[in-house]
Amino acid sequence: MDYLHLIKQPIEQELLDFIELFNSSLQHEDGLLSSALSHIRQRGGKRMRPMLILLMAKNYGEVTQVSQHAAVGLELLHTASLVHDDVVDESQERRGQASVNASYNNKVAVLVGDYILSTALLHVAKTGNKRIVEYLAELGRTLAAGEILQLTNIRNQEISEEVYYQIIKNKTAALFEACAAIGALSAGAGEDDVFKAGQFGQDLGIMFQIRDDIFDYYDSQEIGKPTGADMAEGKLTLPVIYALNSNKMDSMMNLALKVKQGGVNADEIAVLVEFSKKAGGIEYAEQRMRDYHRLCQKYIDENVKDKSISDALTAYIDFVIERKS
Repeated sequence: MDYLHLIKQPIEQELLDFIELFNSSLQHEDGLLSSALSHIRQRGGKRMRPMLILLMAKNYGEVTQVSQHAAVGLELLHTASLVHDDVVDESQERRGQASVNASYNNKVAVLVGDYILSTALLHVAKTGNKRIVEYLAELGRTLAAGEILQLTNIRNQEISEEVYYQIIKNKTAALFEACAAIGALSAGAGEDDVFKAGQFGQDLGIMFQIRDDIFDYYDSQEIGKPTGADMAEGKLTLPVIYALNSNKMDSMMNLALKVKQGGVNADEIAVLVEFSKKAGGIEYAEQRMRDYHRLCQKYIDENVKDKSISDALTAYIDFVIERKS
């Protein structure tokens, strides 16, 4: 099934308008800055987050210039956070192409990230909506806090689902929550509808991150990262957390602690990945993902009246679960 076609159907023109506005915001006359921004523009991506903003705006009214500037502002904030994350993580690639820090250097990447962040603030200011400005500012704080929590958790001896969910709520889920809530706000939705939209976005974001984490247990060119990449960075995700807590094996727990200490090798990661699979970690994570899918579908059934938007949002949550990258 062509999920992306279904998702785009009710917002086809609005999405083209967004892409034009977004690309124009990442342009500059200066040689080095122009080159770095062009490098980022080429990444493109599926535009999942802007599409959610546009669909939510259309669900509660219509896509206006407020919606478009909010969508550009949020996508630019997200882009800036990725540029900075690549510096922090010393990542060499982003979506199959060289990261900004790899193509230039850390100094350039940090400054380009700052420039993009300032451009995000400019666009969100153009909405003239104090609530949207506050929402985006709070999102920036939440994303940074989530990154710091993740760094802190790497040193933490405790291995718990509670901390795992806290981290992904502060990172991936916060972005989707903001998209859904800001989309509703931009169309003039009331407080109750904005809250429900935000909760839908959070559930969707958690589901999105669990799917991403499951990818780490398989080797695929489509995904663009090797098996166990998260563990190599000191991160333990839901499948292995479940496997460790439901099968008390000292040898596996010791390996997990080596992951957190940054002293694990590729062979040890392979052992931990295989253990997670055999202990039912993948099935457990998939079940949790489907639990969140049901919550998202419930929101759509109860709060989306237009069939084209309902079909698009259903395709959206189905795509999150079924996607291969």
